[in-house]
Amino acid sequence: MAAARSLGVAVSAAGLRGCFCHLRFKDARKAARQPLHFATQQKAFLLPPRLQMTMRSMFVQTQDTPNPNSLKFIPGKPVLESRTMEFTSPASTFCSPLARQLFRIEGVKSVFFGADFITVTKESEDLNWNLIKPDIYATIMDFYASGLPVVTEEAPPSETGASEEDDEVVLMIKELLDTRIRPTVQEDGGDVIFKGFEDGIVQLKLQGSCTSCPSSIITLKNGIQNMLQFYIPEVEGVEQVVDDEDPEEKEANPT
Repeated sequence: MAAARSLGVAVSAAGLRGCFCHLRFKDARKAARQPLHFATQQKAFLLPPRLQMTMRSMFVQTQDTPNPNSLKFIPGKPVLESRTMEFTSPASTFCSPLARQLFRIEGVKSVFFGADFITVTKESEDLNWNLIKPDIYATIMDFYASGLPVVTEEAPPSETGASEEDDEVVLMIKELLDTRIRPTVQEDGGDVIFKGFEDGIVQLKLQGSCTSCPSSIITLKNGIQNMLQFYIPEVEGVEQVVDDEDPEEKEANPT
């Protein structure tokens, strides 16, 4: 019985990993082939010596995601160490100077912050990445040279933490998401957020590169649902939910 359960765990984990088409850097040679962009001092303005040194020493690495419209930018510095955040409109960037600057680039549809990466999603497949990547690199490097915080104190609280109102099943679902599922999804530049559990159905919100990814349904059903059902018998299925934009964010001034 124990052997069968172990086999089931391995199959579930393998199924989850297979859904995301990871581009992982197994060794230094593969990582070396990825484009590294050296931050050079811009002539348009002069920076203090300390910030000039920051600009000269910063690299931004890029990594593909399963979503052709999303690209993962790795600045080599912390972004959000203890949480993730998604910005789907200019109005939603009221609490992030970096996201606000990225939305000023023509063709940017959404921005997602992970622990050490930034996922940018472009508006359509017709837009060539080569046209907007230079502006994204420059924006990220200029921002880190400025010394400003990635998010301000106005940032809303994280939605993923445990709550005193959670029952045992919900706590188990959140723990499994945090320990087994979310780290895998974040490697592909996205995230999955728990939104509710009702009548055996787990409601989840996909973020970052997963939002408009062609394989998102496969991710939910063959990956996340199978793993949740294996560990938690009370789970009968998984469905994706999409939040409506907050009316207050619609009225917010992104500048």
